[in-house]
Amino acid sequence: MTALSVCGVWKSYASTVVLRGVSLAVQPGSLTAILGASGAGKTTLLRVIAGFDAVDAGTVTLAGLRVEDGRRRVRPERRHIGYVPQDGALFPHLTVRGNVAFALPRRSRRDPGVDELLALVGLSEFAGRYPHELSGGQQQRVAIARALAPRPRLVLLDEPFASLDASLRATVRADVIGALRATGTTAVLVTHDQDEALSVADYVAVLRDGVITQSGTPRSVYSGPADPWTAGFLGTANLLPGVLAAGPAGAAGVRTALGWHELRDSAQLAGAAGAVTVLIRPEQIALSPVAAPASGVSRAGALPVGAITGQVRQTRYHGHDALIAIDVGEAGTVQVRTLGSEPPAPATQVSVAVSGPVTAWFDGPDAPAGAPGAPGAPGPVAARNGQGSVLSCDLGYWTSAPTPFTCWWSTHTQGRARSRRSPTRSSSPSPPTSSRTRRCPAWGRNG
Repeated sequence: MTALSVCGVWKSYASTVVLRGVSLAVQPGSLTAILGASGAGKTTLLRVIAGFDAVDAGTVTLAGLRVEDGRRRVRPERRHIGYVPQDGALFPHLTVRGNVAFALPRRSRRDPGVDELLALVGLSEFAGRYPHELSGGQQQRVAIARALAPRPRLVLLDEPFASLDASLRATVRADVIGALRATGTTAVLVTHDQDEALSVADYVAVLRDGVITQSGTPRSVYSGPADPWTAGFLGTANLLPGVLAAGPAGAAGVRTALGWHELRDSAQLAGAAGAVTVLIRPEQIALSPVAAPASGVSRAGALPVGAITGQVRQTRYHGHDALIAIDVGEAGTVQVRTLGSEPPAPATQVSVAVSGPVTAWFDGPDAPAGAPGAPGAPGPVAARNGQGSVLSCDLGYWTSAPTPFTCWWSTHTQGRARSRRSPTRSSSPSPPTSSRTRRCPAWGRNG
């Protein structure tokens, strides 16, 4: 049983559609990060799950109990959900202990469990202080302790570390995640910080314009993003034009200006041909200095046959690593990530080599049906949820047209079924019946 299941949820404010058929499943005891840019609908999704806002269509289920279906809804205070807003929202007239205990029934506010929670988040010595006497990081620890106090089914974290400086953010985040792990609490974290989502979450769901474009483990969504936009949003991405080409022993692969590369999932593009867009991450590219040629030998003659060379254009040093822009001619400028304290200086000549498999998407409408990048295709090598599985929602049907898709479900009034249609650009007067029609999926099934 999933701890949380969101299926086909639509939400609008006046004429503005914010959530477009969002589906997500969260497993018990896991931490799922909802990652998206500002305005993508992240906070709205949390508010719908918490019960602060009613859905226009779709369902929300907590631990097998349906708490929202567009007609009936369970009140927020009866959903047993802990909520941590961006600013903590502490009561200024209550002490640290009083804020944490406020989440409990009056008869339980003197229980030792409150002191145990304060110890868990490292605030035992601050129990008698007031919020204005605490730092921002300490206030956020109080907020998470308060959310955990009533032993909720689920904790929702709405960018709780966004207002903290970088060094404090890492410390507080580690403490909060440690508290969640220690108590075995299921949590959903909303963030626009890619590093945060990839480093702390068990599962990541990417939300774009009210639609979850992909979800899965951090590694699966980073290495096999659903499309070029997701690739760039999750981290620095080199997107190069390429052509599908067989490699050694007939292995399926792709050729770019940087050479031939193995495909991450060759079976998905088996037998296909044509132009593709290829993702190469900066950490996949290795640099080597180009030694000065011997007297009477040209620089080109001193290099191995087939070597790819370039010139350093810019170096951005970050301490733990450096991001280097290399001009490699036909391929334009590629970004390379290197470790070490002495990255190459601008104007340095270097050779580049790509290691590891790559992800590719077809270009244009001529791609084979079902191939990554083709109209109606579910995504790239890693598919939508990074697991190769789809969770069917009991809501109706959706078309394979580009999102926003059309989702159909049935309601019953006085024993008579009637069909309803979710908000969409489609003008079809009745549910689709073609062979491409499928059950409403929840792309975020985790496991």
